[in-house]
Amino acid sequence: MTAQTTVRKETASELREQKDQFVTFVVAEERFAAAMAPVQEIIRVPPVAKVPLAPSSLLGLANLRGRVLPIVSLRNIFGLPEVAETEYSRALVIDLGTPMGFVVDRVSSVISADAGQLEPAQEVQTTIRTDLITGVIKGAHDDLTMVLDFDRIIHGEFANISGKREDTAEVALDSTEGADHQKVESELIQLVSFTVEGQEYAVAISEVQEIVKAPERIIQVPKAPSHVLGIMRLRENLLPVVSLRLLLRLSPLPLDETQRVVVLRMGPTRAVGVVVDSVNEVLRVSRREVEPVPAMLTKGADVEEIGSICRLEEGHRLVSVLDTARMFDSGAVQDVMAQAASMEESMEQDTGREEEHKLEEDEQVVVFRLGAEEFGVSITAVQEIIRVPEELVHVPKAPAFVEGVVNLRGSVLPVIDQRRHLGLPGLEKNDRQRIMVYTLGNSRVGFIVDSVSEVLKIPRNIIEPAPRLSGEQERIIGRVANLQAQKRLIMLIEPMSLLSRTQLGELQEVS
Repeated sequence: MTAQTTVRKETASELREQKDQFVTFVVAEERFAAAMAPVQEIIRVPPVAKVPLAPSSLLGLANLRGRVLPIVSLRNIFGLPEVAETEYSRALVIDLGTPMGFVVDRVSSVISADAGQLEPAQEVQTTIRTDLITGVIKGAHDDLTMVLDFDRIIHGEFANISGKREDTAEVALDSTEGADHQKVESELIQLVSFTVEGQEYAVAISEVQEIVKAPERIIQVPKAPSHVLGIMRLRENLLPVVSLRLLLRLSPLPLDETQRVVVLRMGPTRAVGVVVDSVNEVLRVSRREVEPVPAMLTKGADVEEIGSICRLEEGHRLVSVLDTARMFDSGAVQDVMAQAASMEESMEQDTGREEEHKLEEDEQVVVFRLGAEEFGVSITAVQEIIRVPEELVHVPKAPAFVEGVVNLRGSVLPVIDQRRHLGLPGLEKNDRQRIMVYTLGNSRVGFIVDSVSEVLKIPRNIIEPAPRLSGEQERIIGRVANLQAQKRLIMLIEPMSLLSRTQLGELQEVS
């Protein structure tokens, strides 16, 4: 008798003593059971966000009433082909130290098993791995129901969940490099650029609180100028909204989901939302590339909103840098800001919301997409966001994970395809793609993403550790923002963990 057989008999013996209830279900016409005690609930299969670098059996992460729930395919674990979900498909939510959802073809019933019905598993004839079965329940007509060992399933599928962060890059600059780095940084400014009617504008990133999608509804303010669209709700706050198109005396455009609202700080407690056609990039430019508006443009013209001009790409690309203080100095905008503040104060009194809750810490996150899934990275880690050039320069003998390099203001920037790096299918180049630039160790590195959608302020209390599904996933995607009201899960990436020390060393040779 083997040690494994002994373990199976002991487990079946324990089942005989327990005489517990079991949930029975079907996967590929095979009958299975799960002990009822750890089953928290049975739900319809929810929509999921797919997680890169996770085992293939993980269908993704779901939002279950504000809780992040991993959803696992039993068909995949059993080595069976996947099938389309039906109206009978269900997910068993089982507490295995952390709740996990297991997708089954259909749920049959809840049964009680007495001692005479429980048999060891070693003699069962099945295509399923017998090491995942703790015992067999024999029915009245000698039909057999296999009792699954979900602890063993999880241990086998997610064996790397205890993996620690190893061989990750560390930020380490020696004193000479650090001084040079600080000198270069002091000569650069960061701008968020956006487009209105084909023209590119920008504001200093220090003035940007967040960037969100245009709302479906804006509360109109009586007797306000045409460029003041009204007031929108932004989580627990009310935000005055201004159309940059109308402020610049351009033709109006109806609000739609492609437009963005750039939320600008106006002092320690106030903000204004500016509607733009689209957001382009986060630029890092030399102060020498920013110059005053030419006198010939200001003479007799009404361009007080534009504070300076940024000349890029040897003067072929002009970006108008807005002076937000002058933009919103008008009495009309100030009146709407005061009205929003008054309405907000009334709401606080009506709801009894405490000031401490209002001032709760948020985290600013740049949100980008890879396929249908949303990812985020702390805005403090993003050096800039740039367009993908027509052609990447391929470097002989460069590491396999490097797509190519680009010339970024005289410096060589290695570029990595974020999809390929996370084991996702490739994507044909398109004009929505962007390069997210991070500083990793002593190197600046660019990662291509499908698109950048917004800059979001996320309350820290809705950010939680990501389920530990694999060592690599845990290292790179360590947290998840669960925006329950919006039915969104944003996986937060740790840029410093994207590359190992070895990979960073190889990159330094390229750059």
